[in-house]
Amino acid sequence: MTSIALFNNKGGVGKTTLTYHLAHMFRRLGLRVLAVDLDPQANLTSMCLDESEIEELWEDRTSELIAQGAVPPALPGFSRVRPGQTIADAVKPILEGTGDIAPVEPAALMEELWLLPGSLDLSRFEDKLSMEWSRTFAGDMAAIRTTTAFHRSVAQARESVQADIVLLDVGPNLGAINRAALIAADTVLMPLAADLFSLKGLTNLGPTLRNWRRDWRQLVLPRIPEGFQAPNADMTPLGYVIMQPEMRLDRPVKAYERWLRRIPWVFSAAVLDQQPPSRDDTRHRIATLRNYRSLMPLAHDARKPMFDLKPADGALGSTQQYVQTCFREFRALAEAILSRLEYESRSRSPK
Repeated sequence: MTSIALFNNKGGVGKTTLTYHLAHMFRRLGLRVLAVDLDPQANLTSMCLDESEIEELWEDRTSELIAQGAVPPALPGFSRVRPGQTIADAVKPILEGTGDIAPVEPAALMEELWLLPGSLDLSRFEDKLSMEWSRTFAGDMAAIRTTTAFHRSVAQARESVQADIVLLDVGPNLGAINRAALIAADTVLMPLAADLFSLKGLTNLGPTLRNWRRDWRQLVLPRIPEGFQAPNADMTPLGYVIMQPEMRLDRPVKAYERWLRRIPWVFSAAVLDQQPPSRDDTRHRIATLRNYRSLMPLAHDARKPMFDLKPADGALGSTQQYVQTCFREFRALAEAILSRLEYESRSRSPK
């Protein structure tokens, strides 16, 4: 099993949309996929589930949507979710000081694809994680259980569905929640926009990941008892995916190209710590995805990936050709990621 965290310190680059579509494409390629929503804004959960399901999931049993007749109630035994089965519920006993992580049941979105849902309540875990971080350096087991809660919860969920690959959607910051989420990740995939803000995000992200990895491996792992399930904090950079923006009159193509040319240099220097960094090496660019914003409203209404839209969903004429292009690009991206994962696995294997 390999876990991939999709992360950029800069928000608004399409990270959650990328996570959602990759999860569906990996499934199309024959993998068993677990998507995990570790962003306290729970955007991935809102893409995967409808509002009545989210109300039920978040234990609001008196659904206003159902009461008003806006959506029909689910038939008993046919709902995709059960109340209280989010990542926030998994860590709730630690947060409240009543025990260790609680098992949660991933929601089966469709055959071979599951979601470990998020919750707005997860933001309450931020202060707890922040306070316990320095205590892990002294081998405090309560602090270690707190810091590894995401890793162990995801491992339990993965085991329950026998997932081949796990996608972790995290928020756009370098706070304590994301630190715990990223430490639990085997690899990190970075969606980028070709702009100043994404490049600045890379300059913050690279050194921070290295510091977290060093502190965890040197100060924490040696103090963890044998047999305790703890992450290795690999966080291996897989590469980056450029998400093309919608061109605007106030942002000429030349400005876009200028930032685009700087990405390889910044990625090499900040993320890979290569000195001197490469200015022209694009090996770490996995793909450039065009802007599919015109398909998003249709996909949202149909509650399916953009590349699965049918004429019945409103994807008519030339739009259906655009859907097919979208499918080809996401399939190529998913296959490229799998190739990189295979290469990283071979690189880590003992000779």
